[in-house]
Amino acid sequence: MRPIHPLVRFLGIVLLLLSSCSSFAAPQDDYAWAYKVGLEAYTYGLPLLEINKTFLTLTSVNVPDNGTVFGPVNQFNNQTTLNNPGSTAVVAPGANALSSIAWLDLTEEPEVLHVPLVTDHFFVLALLDPYTQDLVNLGSAHDTPPGDYVICGPRQRHVPIPEGTQRIDVDYTRIWIIGSTQLKGASDLPNVIKIQDGYTLTPLSKYGAGYKPEPPADPITKVTVYALPSGLEFFDVLGQLLEKFPPPPADRDELRAFATVGIGPGWKPSEDPYLSPDTLRGLKDAVAAGPAQIAADAEALFLASAVIHDGYWLGGFGRYGTNYKLRAVVAHVGLGAVTPEVTIYALTLTDHDFQPLSGSTDYVLHMTAPPPVNEGWTFTVYGRNGALVPNPINRYQLSNASPLTYNADGSVDIYLQATQPSDPSQAQNWLPTPDGAGFEVIWRLLAPNPADIESILNGSGWEPPAITPAP
Repeated sequence: MRPIHPLVRFLGIVLLLLSSCSSFAAPQDDYAWAYKVGLEAYTYGLPLLEINKTFLTLTSVNVPDNGTVFGPVNQFNNQTTLNNPGSTAVVAPGANALSSIAWLDLTEEPEVLHVPLVTDHFFVLALLDPYTQDLVNLGSAHDTPPGDYVICGPRQRHVPIPEGTQRIDVDYTRIWIIGSTQLKGASDLPNVIKIQDGYTLTPLSKYGAGYKPEPPADPITKVTVYALPSGLEFFDVLGQLLEKFPPPPADRDELRAFATVGIGPGWKPSEDPYLSPDTLRGLKDAVAAGPAQIAADAEALFLASAVIHDGYWLGGFGRYGTNYKLRAVVAHVGLGAVTPEVTIYALTLTDHDFQPLSGSTDYVLHMTAPPPVNEGWTFTVYGRNGALVPNPINRYQLSNASPLTYNADGSVDIYLQATQPSDPSQAQNWLPTPDGAGFEVIWRLLAPNPADIESILNGSGWEPPAITPAP
C-alpha cells in the first residue's frame, strides 16, 4: 500500500472535522484532547489487540503442541486432556468440555471446514472475526448437519465451490474458530477425541484429494507468550490491524475522531512528525490509564445488571454493534464469548449483598428450578485470575449431569466453601472455594430454548440463584 503523504492526510482530517463537527469538538488543548480520544481508541482497539495477542501466542509454534490448542494456522489444534488449575491458555476455561482451536488465514484461498456427525454430545464451532464478533455458530444449538462448509474471505465471493458443500462468506482474511465439545467425565475422553479428529480444514485447491498437512521443514516447538503493547506502540499496532482488517462502516465516526490524533489504518503515531509533544504525551497517558478505564467500565456494567439480577452480571454476548465498551470488557474478562442462542452467561464476584466472594466465608445457593435449556447448565468456580481453583477432590464445577442431592420439592442447595461439609448430602452438592482468597463464579446456560432467551436475559424467565452467607 502506498504511504499517505502527511499533507494529504492533514487536509483529509480538516475536511472530516468540518463535515462532522457535530460528532466531536475541535481540540482546544493538545494534551487533553489526545488523552480523551486516546482512551476512546484504547477501548475501541483493545479487542483487536487482545485477539491478535492470542493469535500470536497460540500460533507461535508451527507444529501441533501435544494435545493443546497451540499450533499452526489453517489446522485444528485440539485439547485432549481435562482442564485443571494449570489450564491458562484461555480465560475461565470450562471444566466439562474440550477445546478445538483453529486460526484461518484466507489470504490465498478458502478453507473447507468438515463438520462430522456428532451424537450425544453438545458441540459448537464458533467463527469469530478480528473484532471479536461471533459471526457464525455451527453445532448442536443450530442443529448443524454434518458436511463440508467452504469459508470464503472478502476477495473470494466469486470462487465456485464444490457440489454438495455449503458456502460461508466472511469479511476478513483471519477468522478464529473456537470449538468446544462436551466431555462427560474422564471415561468419555476417547469419545470426545474421536469427535475432535473429525473437525478438519482443507485448502479448497486440495479438496477431495485426501489432503493432510505437511510437517514444516523447520519445526518451532517453543511457545512464545505475547503481551499487549504499551505506550505509543499500542496505537501503532492498532493502526496495523485496522489496515489489515478494515473496520465496518458503522465505526466511521469513531475513526474520524481517532484521525485527529494520528490514529488510523496504517498510521503510526510514534513516527508522526506532525503530532505535538503534548499530543504524544496525552496518547501515552491514555494507554497507561486504559486498563483502569476498562476496569471501571466492567464495574459499571456489572453493577447495572447486579442490582436487577441478585448480584450477577447476566447477559448474552458475542455481537456488539457499536457498543465498544461492552465489547472491550468482554474481550478483557472472557475473550471469545459466543452468542446467547449458544450460551448465556451469569457471572459474579460478590454475594447477594455485594460483598466480595471470599473463601473465608461459607455460602449457599438455593436453586428452585433449573434454567430452561436444551443442553444443560454448568456452575464453575474460578480464582480472581480466571483459573480453576485447586482443591483436594478436583471438583471445579457442578452441572445438570452431577449426582446432586435434591430437596423434596425438587429444588437444589449448592454449597460454596473451602472445606468439605460434614453432612454427606451437603458434601454431594459442595463446590470447593479457595481458602482465604477471593473468587468468582460463572453460570453457563447451554443452548437455551429460543423462546426463552429474552426472558432469561431480562430475568423474567429465570434468575441465577442468589449467593448468600450460610447460616
